[in-house]
Amino acid sequence: MSAETTREFEALEAQAQTLMSVFTKAGYEAVAPAIIQPADVFLDVIGESLRARTYVFTDPDGAELCLRPDITVPTCRLHLARHVDPATPARYCYRGAAFRFQPQGADASHPREFRQAGIERFGDAEREAAEADVIAIVIKAIEKLGLKDWTLRLGDLGLFSSILDVAGISPRWKKRLDDAFLKPQSFREALKAFASGASATRLSVPAALLASLDSANRAASETAVATYLDDNAIELIGTRPLADITEHLIGIKESGDEKPLAADAAALIGRYTEISGPARTAGAKIAELVNGAPVGSSAALETYDRRLALLANAGIDLDRVTFSAEFGRSLEYYTGLVFEVRAKTLGPQSPLATGGRYDGLMRAAGADADVAAVGAAIHTERLLAALQGAAS
Repeated sequence: MSAETTREFEALEAQAQTLMSVFTKAGYEAVAPAIIQPADVFLDVIGESLRARTYVFTDPDGAELCLRPDITVPTCRLHLARHVDPATPARYCYRGAAFRFQPQGADASHPREFRQAGIERFGDAEREAAEADVIAIVIKAIEKLGLKDWTLRLGDLGLFSSILDVAGISPRWKKRLDDAFLKPQSFREALKAFASGASATRLSVPAALLASLDSANRAASETAVATYLDDNAIELIGTRPLADITEHLIGIKESGDEKPLAADAAALIGRYTEISGPARTAGAKIAELVNGAPVGSSAALETYDRRLALLANAGIDLDRVTFSAEFGRSLEYYTGLVFEVRAKTLGPQSPLATGGRYDGLMRAAGADADVAAVGAAIHTERLLAALQGAAS
């Protein structure tokens, strides 16, 4: 190990100890979830882009495992192992390595093995208070290390869902738009295609494959999909299970005869996703957009306003907080608030910290029902880089 590498390791260790000290003093229990995890839980919930970057392997007993691509899912599994009732309130903090393949190779801001220090909390009845507390603790931890020049970006998947309800679209259209929402550019293209009667996804799927699928015969449909994947040398490792892929393709086929998305609904959704700017004024813009709609979104807007008030009460300077309607994060398990903390010395593709609400994740990890859950992770290599950049 070179002297430079040794110094960086020591700096990261000292930084992690400070972060953990802030977390534990705030009432979070330090835990160390396992690095090797069952692959199926991750592959079901993390989303297409991250799924393809997860290191998956099979052990000698034939079990499909993975190196954890984040530490949130392992913390959920740890909580389930401890509590018969998954809704039991609990707060955890952790530090450790996570692993993601980087197509462009490893660099200081995006290494394939990287460190996270984070907090997760489960079972809170006061949802917005828990969210504000998580954000405030993350900001406090970053400032404790000396980084004062940060900004906070918010998004809200729950608010987006309420806008779809206001638009009065069918459940099938809502699901398709929800699925497309995680990638802003793809979403804009999909919204335009749906309004014109086309399906952006369908256009990329061979017509012969779709024609071979039958919702009444799932076994035959799975065989047809497996044959197509085999003929085209497409492996399932690190992707969705065959049954999920088949189900998704059958949905695409069945949606082919559906009427185009109504023009007024597409216009409303498009105007909503264009809302971006100071968080203080975004709520009023959204309220103006949906004013007079047949289905109201007052509950979601009240949640938005209450969350901002709680952030202000927690000491967060709202002049440094922005809202982006199309911001949805890349992980599929988020269900409500999403956020990221940025530093000016790093680009927008390298946030210092990310997090949000993920009430459905505990069910995916094995619980019988959804559990209120919110958390955040600080990317410690990026934080160190930001601190070094601020000092230079």
